[in-house]
Amino acid sequence: METIRFGIIGIGMMGREFASAAARWCHLPDMDIRPEIVSICSKTLAEQNVAWYTGNIPSIRQITGDYREVIANPDVDVVFCAVPHHLHEKMYRAVIEGGKHLMGEKPFGIDKKANDSILSAVSEHPDVFVRCTSHFPFYPAVQKICGMIGEQAFGTIIEVEAGFLHSSDLDPSKPINWKRMNEYNGEYGSLGDLGMHVCHVPFRAGWIPQNVRAIFSNIIAERPDGKGNVVPCETWDNATLFCETADMKSGDVFPMTVKTHRIAPGEMNSWYLSVYGTKASARFSTKNPKLLQVLDYNGGVQSWQHIDTGQGTAFKTISGGIFTLSFSDAMLQMWAAFLYELKHGVPLKKFAGCVTPQETALSHKLFTAALESHEKKAVVSV
Repeated sequence: METIRFGIIGIGMMGREFASAAARWCHLPDMDIRPEIVSICSKTLAEQNVAWYTGNIPSIRQITGDYREVIANPDVDVVFCAVPHHLHEKMYRAVIEGGKHLMGEKPFGIDKKANDSILSAVSEHPDVFVRCTSHFPFYPAVQKICGMIGEQAFGTIIEVEAGFLHSSDLDPSKPINWKRMNEYNGEYGSLGDLGMHVCHVPFRAGWIPQNVRAIFSNIIAERPDGKGNVVPCETWDNATLFCETADMKSGDVFPMTVKTHRIAPGEMNSWYLSVYGTKASARFSTKNPKLLQVLDYNGGVQSWQHIDTGQGTAFKTISGGIFTLSFSDAMLQMWAAFLYELKHGVPLKKFAGCVTPQETALSHKLFTAALESHEKKAVVSV
């Protein structure tokens, strides 16, 4: 089995999720490539974070506060860069220009200008493999919906609804962090942080928004700073986008609604996708991770089937088919997809691949148009 050596820049939650996935690699019995984490980097090198990594990952040989040292390390093949949005352009470009393969966090640049700069570096270094994180399409039910898309089982698309809803900011006493500050998160607000997750499947399906009418909401305008003060909360809490969307294959046009809500009462952390067509419809939410609902129009009778999807993942696991996928399992599938495509040059299948740089560019076009739409209170072309 081939080993690919990783450096992690940014050792917070997503870095730990990757490290956990790497430690469970034996859960994927058919993989012919595996990750090994050899380097970690954080500007602060908080003792507790470093201790977690060194206590769990004996392969680590470099600990540094300078991301440039990771890029310069000849023992590092790939860099996973999990840093705040304002650092994406500088660090992603440095990784790519340093000849290292890159897995970057969304939104792949704090704004469209930054994303354009990153995409320029990608085009200038075609031998570097670059992808963006998004794990929700790897849930078995979503893979089944994607299979239906590939088989054109929906017929003519009538409407698509996709979103990411959670209540992490419902408590007004929750202290502010970098995701509530435009300087670090960017003006997209929740759309920048969550939107690529929502757009992943539609973009891969070739469903491209042509215009958008967007409504943003700043529901809790102030938050405590953890130091006894109350400070402005600058970023948008919720974003709702109404898009006129074209199917690039058929040319058909249909409405698509995109939601990214950080303040969604009743939701813990729910990603959902609903596709309605003239021949069939399907819907899924991570609120019930093994339930797929499918509606076939047989004999004029409309009845939603409730299907338990079990462990039907894109990449085979040691778990039996009757078990239920978790968030961490979806993360493991995403990393399997990244390494599989790195080694083989193509994804295992169309919807079992990570977000491409070109798909992040589509998201930035949409998000930039959405900001303009909200400001003008008008429909804006994408």
